[in-house]
Amino acid sequence: MLPVLPADGADALDWLAFEQSGVVTTAQVTRLLTEGVVRGLVRSGRWRSICRGIVLTGNGRLSRDQQLWVAVLAAGPRAVLAGVTAAEAGVRGLRAEPLHVLVPAGRHVATLLRRLPIDMPAVVAHRTTVLPDAHLQPARPPRTTTARAVVDGAGWARSDDEARSLLASACQQRRVVPEEIIAVLDTLPRARRRQLIGRTTADVAGGAEALSELDFLTLCRRYGLPRPDLQHRRADATGRVRFLDAYWRKWRLHVEVDGAHHMDVRHWAADMRRQNDVWTTGDRILRFPAWLVRTRPEEVADTLHRALTAAGWRPGT
Repeated sequence: MLPVLPADGADALDWLAFEQSGVVTTAQVTRLLTEGVVRGLVRSGRWRSICRGIVLTGNGRLSRDQQLWVAVLAAGPRAVLAGVTAAEAGVRGLRAEPLHVLVPAGRHVATLLRRLPIDMPAVVAHRTTVLPDAHLQPARPPRTTTARAVVDGAGWARSDDEARSLLASACQQRRVVPEEIIAVLDTLPRARRRQLIGRTTADVAGGAEALSELDFLTLCRRYGLPRPDLQHRRADATGRVRFLDAYWRKWRLHVEVDGAHHMDVRHWAADMRRQNDVWTTGDRILRFPAWLVRTRPEEVADTLHRALTAAGWRPGT
């Protein structure tokens, strides 16, 4: 539900509650009301105490926006939403929990984060010594830019695959461009997974749009195979533009990495027609399921090596 704009003549408390989704600190509200009035509103059940120093100007369960405000206010001064929590407003498919916040490195993290109510997700506070204004976006609650958010989120991810998927998703959904990620990475020399983030971002800039394609490029590097073009544009027999997953133009070898959706009959039929179009032009085509690329890369690499060699490639060329 969208917040309702305060009516004409609304007072400062109405506007404060509107700007912060009804979540306010007692320090903020006691500038406008007496401490006794605030205690009375809480005791009467009209307002709700969230934790020490933070109240809700209502009495219901916390909405998502209210949870974000609680996280920022409970973390203390200059705290901002960060990582996947900061990116979630623009990038689809991210983990909702826990909530991530950044705080200045020299400040003690508030113990309030361990005393939050049951309708609050866990909040993880990260310290940083580098948070220039260029890494902040004007938003409510305050948060990092999407570029900084995905760099931090990739560093805090539970696995390398999750980190790479976050970077690819943010770029694929056009929420950030690789150059912006690299600019942030240049200011964070001690960022976690720095090399992986830089390599993945370079792969995305080169055309990789999915984790399966990133896995395929990693396989090519690992086994000394030449780098293919990704998402290569090609017109089929009807003149329709198609995008090839991977293509070695010099050796006329085309590779498709099939995800789970290729099991669907409609996708299978469309892929069959596209495959036949490729074959009739004289190109070779290989197909691998994404799980095979990830779990048995040596088998895929051996097949690619033999196909490229048959087409005239020699290692080192």
